[in-house]
Amino acid sequence: MTRTGFVIANLWRKKTRTVLTLLSIVMAFLLFGLLQAVNVLFSAGADFVGATRLITQARVSFTTSLPIRLLPQIESVPGVERVMWSQWFGGVWQENTQLIVQAVDPIRVHAVYPEFVMPDAEWKAFAETRTGFIAGRQLATKYGWKIGDKVPIASNIFPQQDGSKNWTFDLVGIYDGKDEEWQRSTNGAWINFAYFDEANQFGRGLAGVYVIRLSDPDRAAEVAGVIDRMFENSPDETKTQTEKDFNIGFFKQIGDIGLIVRWILFAVFFTLLLVVGNTIAQSVRERIPELAVLKTLGFSNGSVLGFVLAEAAALCVIGGLVGLAIATPMGIAITRATGGNLPVAVDGQVWLVGGIAIVLLSLAVGLLPALRASRLTIVDALAGR
Repeated sequence: MTRTGFVIANLWRKKTRTVLTLLSIVMAFLLFGLLQAVNVLFSAGADFVGATRLITQARVSFTTSLPIRLLPQIESVPGVERVMWSQWFGGVWQENTQLIVQAVDPIRVHAVYPEFVMPDAEWKAFAETRTGFIAGRQLATKYGWKIGDKVPIASNIFPQQDGSKNWTFDLVGIYDGKDEEWQRSTNGAWINFAYFDEANQFGRGLAGVYVIRLSDPDRAAEVAGVIDRMFENSPDETKTQTEKDFNIGFFKQIGDIGLIVRWILFAVFFTLLLVVGNTIAQSVRERIPELAVLKTLGFSNGSVLGFVLAEAAALCVIGGLVGLAIATPMGIAITRATGGNLPVAVDGQVWLVGGIAIVLLSLAVGLLPALRASRLTIVDALAGR
């Protein structure tokens, strides 16, 4: 029997225990892959490379609105092609179903987001109908809306002038995405800003954010810097970032995501350390007489140490690689399910950190049992002491 065959044979002496331990490692590294990808995502700095759109928000928080009077100044920045503004409506459907509804200028949103397609007649109706709104295909299909419907949507933020938070809009269009990726983002709705601004009780003339379409993606960082410096030390200081970073900001509302993820990973691997470490230690205890026989046959202390470490490494490597392999397509699925708003990429960086974690875990769970096995004396081991 070869040394490799000997290690494999020892691992499968207790098949149930080995399978359960492997499943524990697989699940731990599956969580590790996804959570580490999230950690990398939330720890990364702004990346303006290749950005086609920027979003300008109030520097304090995106929940603070900016005045629409800033529009001409933003439009004057070199590299800015078109600008739109939007105000978060806080839409609620029926009892308590939250909707992604934003008040926008119909003409400007059409120019800034050409990826969303709709017949020209419907774009025209949206621009000309004060109470009009358009819904994404996914949203309209989900609730059975069709063009011509009067749709009651409440707002959990903005009441009308009579104090009622119940609004009624005319569905004048249903938009699609230009391709499969953009089609997954058709889960929101836009209402006509002119009507919203006129009818709401407070906050007139305010934009939640400005969305800027760039003429040259390579100038994204430059344009962002110019805009923010333009309003520096003014009552309306701004923060300009890419769409991706802005979307991530929504998730950061719940707290320090990176810290939360690190604590979860610590708990997962501490538990895994106990489980796998106990498995290896128990396996060594059961085979003390056999290890003594190996030494009797001429195997050195180093060889015995290597056998035990190899068993621990085999468990960790197989389980870790399978877990990361499962996490990779799951990350892609999560990215697609969120319409790209939460791009969880189990990429090379995550695999590299995962490889380091596998090595460290192998040493942590195997080193002490291996040292104990290598230091056994033949007489004491065979005597059961």
